Amino acid sequence: MALETQNQSAGSKFGLLNILGRERCESYLLFHGETALDNGFRTFLYFLALAYCFFGLSAITARFFRSMENVVKHSRKIVEVDPDTNTEVIRYEKVWNYAIADISLLAFGTSFPQISLATIDAIRNIGNLYAGGLGPGTLVGSAAFDLFPIHAVCVVAPKAGELKKIADLGVWIVELFWSFWAYIWLYIILEVWTPNVITLWEALVTVLQYGLLLIHAYAQDKRWSYLSLPLGRTERPKEWVPEEITSSKHQPIDYEEYSEILQVDKDESRNVVDIFSIHSNVETDQVYHKVPETDDAVEFSDKNFHSEQDFNVAALWKRQFLDAITLESLESRNMFSIHIRLARTFWEILLAPWRLLFAFVPPYHIAHGWVAFICSLIFISGIAYIVTKITDLISCVTGINAYVIAFTALASGSSWPDLVASKIAAERQTTADSAIANITCSNSVNIYVGIGVPWLIDTTYNFFVYRQPLRIENAEGLSFSLLVFFATSVGCIGVLVYRRLTLGAELGGPRIWAWVTCVYFMLLWLIFVVLSSLRVSGFI
Repeated sequence: MALETQNQSAGSKFGLLNILGRERCESYLLFHGETALDNGFRTFLYFLALAYCFFGLSAITARFFRSMENVVKHSRKIVEVDPDTNTEVIRYEKVWNYAIADISLLAFGTSFPQISLATIDAIRNIGNLYAGGLGPGTLVGSAAFDLFPIHAVCVVAPKAGELKKIADLGVWIVELFWSFWAYIWLYIILEVWTPNVITLWEALVTVLQYGLLLIHAYAQDKRWSYLSLPLGRTERPKEWVPEEITSSKHQPIDYEEYSEILQVDKDESRNVVDIFSIHSNVETDQVYHKVPETDDAVEFSDKNFHSEQDFNVAALWKRQFLDAITLESLESRNMFSIHIRLARTFWEILLAPWRLLFAFVPPYHIAHGWVAFICSLIFISGIAYIVTKITDLISCVTGINAYVIAFTALASGSSWPDLVASKIAAERQTTADSAIANITCSNSVNIYVGIGVPWLIDTTYNFFVYRQPLRIENAEGLSFSLLVFFATSVGCIGVLVYRRLTLGAELGGPRIWAWVTCVYFMLLWLIFVVLSSLRVSGFI
């Protein structure tokens, strides 16, 4: 009887919100005439707009991932003296540490949609005593999406029968610990120390823990005494991506292919020496030679390539715009092929505005990919801002709690770059390290940066202006979602451990068992979404 009364109360509450939405929701997305449309039709249009923004996130992810690969592959010149021949030796060493690249570039970049969304939500609410629930809701929901659906996709991503395991268990355990601790820490500051409020020092400590994660992961990777686990490392690849797709920026380019795919000519690149080049897949041994006493030779070599590089970049950039406005030919004698091509053409037309917009992102060859990397993040921030506006409209028109929209639709859509990056890593890398590290590290980044930075902005303002802490909207619902996440995540990690003990790998394996694991992970995600939604809606 009590449950029935509670359900009726919840139904009455949302009915009232819908009435208020019909009467007072005068906001619009594009034109004033939207407010005259039926609320149901407006909701349909806004969800279409939200889905289209997520298509844009998917499109920009491809460029972001390419630029990130180029950043990670950057090497620096190391000059040493060979004790046997007494000659100077040139070797190239990776600038980025393997584990740090996963935690910072990969995890931070793929989590940037959620981080941008939460930061924008915090800035919009600055000056209010209550923090908005859109950012935290999205980030907690994103954690569940990362852990369950993305693991589900990665398990079936390798080829049938192919096994891919984590090569460096020590680093993964460290990352997993900080991932779980992030959500334990969030629950402590929400429910134990200062219930329903966040103080300035709590927000500051939250952000600083991201630095501790980086230090601990680096210490484990380097096997520092007293700070690392005594676990070995096996089969870790030397390159972030497999050798067969590694390319050098001075190798010949086929401009008839996609603008950012390099065609490798091994014979011509074998003798190229450039201090900015990556380790080529044809460089199997160190190159020993006497280094000139000045940098004249290096400068001369760099000048020789300078005009060619400028031409290549200009041609690639031009090709990006041509690709954006070029549609695939429909010439075919097979009717089935024609239907497939028609579907692909429709898809290309649908994405054409995004492709044309993202063609302004410079080719990833400039500055080792940093320019394209930063530009991609800027575009992601712009899309995140539009997403926040659309979410406000959906909540306003329908009366649905914004927190429910956040940890379902927004979390799933904004986590699409995480899914794409992990899937690509699971397919292309020889181990499961980056695919799974992206999941665990993204969850850590979601809390330490995605929630920590917005709360730090608001708590700092409230501390100096109002001398009051930041109150958290719907803190009980957020805490309940954390508890559900803990319970379901144990089931997820337990299955990964069981697969390692029985199959010898976390990803891949016999097709039937891979799909069984995939379905199991998706069920865990549905449990999280349903229980959290019911709690926020007042039904439990």
